[in-house]
Amino acid sequence: MIIGDTLNLGIDVNSHEAFKELHGNRYSKKWGYFSCSYLYMPPEFSGACFIWLKDEYPVKAFSSNFAFTQQSLLRKGQNKLIEQSENSLYNDYVSIINRTIFCNHAEVEDYIIIHSPNSSLNNQASIPIEQSVTLSFITRTGETGEKSGLNWGQRKNRNKNEAYIPLPSKIAKSGFFPLNKQHFLVVTDDHHTLQLRVEQQNDKAITTPASNALLGEYFRNRLGLANGAYIHAGDLNNYGRSDVTFIKIDDEHYYMDFSSFKAK
Repeated sequence: MIIGDTLNLGIDVNSHEAFKELHGNRYSKKWGYFSCSYLYMPPEFSGACFIWLKDEYPVKAFSSNFAFTQQSLLRKGQNKLIEQSENSLYNDYVSIINRTIFCNHAEVEDYIIIHSPNSSLNNQASIPIEQSVTLSFITRTGETGEKSGLNWGQRKNRNKNEAYIPLPSKIAKSGFFPLNKQHFLVVTDDHHTLQLRVEQQNDKAITTPASNALLGEYFRNRLGLANGAYIHAGDLNNYGRSDVTFIKIDDEHYYMDFSSFKAK
């Protein structure tokens, strides 16, 4: 993937960190190798284009009049895909490659302006309450779920790191998170990026679609526990937090805060 508007607009740091996280073969078993580059030399290139290759040769190509976002792709209305000459569009793509730089290049900040997002995440007090939700890991018993939530994988013949964030029905129905298994990206307070989605019956769980174990690995690492360890309420209390807060940036990007209250 090449992002063309970075030539004039740069890119916000949250998107930049997300692309770096996805770049490479981390998710190769599920989706294949992914690469992301930024255009940094003129002339500029605008618009969204899609090219399909078979054995390194272009077979289909389309241009579009909408933003390359999940919401735009799924939204019904005036958005259109227009079929183009695959060879012509692929030649345009090849001509651009030498004017780009990989998002994870060691000197990318010397070529691309990486700026703060329009919505400041450093001043959470200024964010309206309707733009944030806090989800608890503790059940009505005062403990974590025995075989659910952070301990979803604590079952026979399962990866014990498998986990999900419990999502109450009221919040699931509120429109705060995208449904119908649409993916969304979160940047965490410790500067990681996770791709998440809402799933399971009645939209009761937030998971990592590439592997349900990724979310469990993340939280166990934050809690200082070994991979696959059972998570007790006491582990959360010792850490200083038994819930997680999501702050909505837009329909596809969120900030996830699991920072310890003991450190604040």
